[in-house]
Amino acid sequence: MEINLELVEQKYNRLIEELKKVIVGQEQFLEHLAVALFTGGHILMEGVPGLGKTLAARTLAKTLDASFSRIQFTPDLMPSDVTGTKVFDVKNSTFYTKKGPVFTNILLADEINRATPKTQSALLECMEEKSVTIDGETYELPQPFMVLATMNPLEFEGTYPLPEAQLDRFIMKLVIRHLPPGLEEELLIKVNQNGGSLGPELVASVVTPAEWVQIHGELNKIIVSEGIIRYITAIVYATRNSPAVLLGASSRASIALMQCAKTLAAFSGRDFVIPEDVVEVLHPVLRHRVIIRPEAQLDNVSVDDILDGIIKTVEVPR
Repeated sequence: MEINLELVEQKYNRLIEELKKVIVGQEQFLEHLAVALFTGGHILMEGVPGLGKTLAARTLAKTLDASFSRIQFTPDLMPSDVTGTKVFDVKNSTFYTKKGPVFTNILLADEINRATPKTQSALLECMEEKSVTIDGETYELPQPFMVLATMNPLEFEGTYPLPEAQLDRFIMKLVIRHLPPGLEEELLIKVNQNGGSLGPELVASVVTPAEWVQIHGELNKIIVSEGIIRYITAIVYATRNSPAVLLGASSRASIALMQCAKTLAAFSGRDFVIPEDVVEVLHPVLRHRVIIRPEAQLDNVSVDDILDGIIKTVEVPR
């Protein structure tokens, strides 16, 4: 079974090249963004205001020759505002379907935790089945379909926590942090902005929907040995047995971990997965799927700390 790794590498490099025109100094974040895109998953981006979450989503959408929609999630947003609804045509005395903004390739769900749980749940079917049911009638969503949701971790007033069922549907949770002090990238951001050259309009489309489908098919051919599968299973199983964990990672999480590792292997020019691929994507794939106990939180133990400990204890396959 021959794998066209050259196509995958070429499109990945072009994508990163375009993203770097706008997003400065976030190399690992951009790599994980590309992994989720080609794997076919959704992303939850968390970070304080002003770090470029929305800009990153708009820029990624611009690199694709595909449709893009944005929804500003607010407490008064209704499920029908997301998915669409049936509307009565008085002139013809018939109902017709008015499709919502979810009928797109890239959907930016800005500040998703500001909407009520009822509205948040409107995305559950879209994210998992890639379809929408409106008044008993099911409609398929275009391919690729990707939800990019943003969240502010510091503001709690007027927000609603995302239910575990929805969190589990995000293939990755990417945490955007401030650039380390003294880096030239921080200065470059100001220089670019001062020159008026910072925005998605600088980016060219480098991937078409047909190419995405082809790449997605190539990634399915990446070889995962039995040892790697056991390694992934052991890691996920360890999250369920940690004394600091209230709820461990699901079976969906272990599948997502394997799929993302396959994509990362292809980006590196390999047709097989190695343990380093699994470790590289471990934190973004699992950190939002593991719920730690309140007493562990009081001891300032984070999910990333627990995952770091698990990596050290689980035996690496040879």
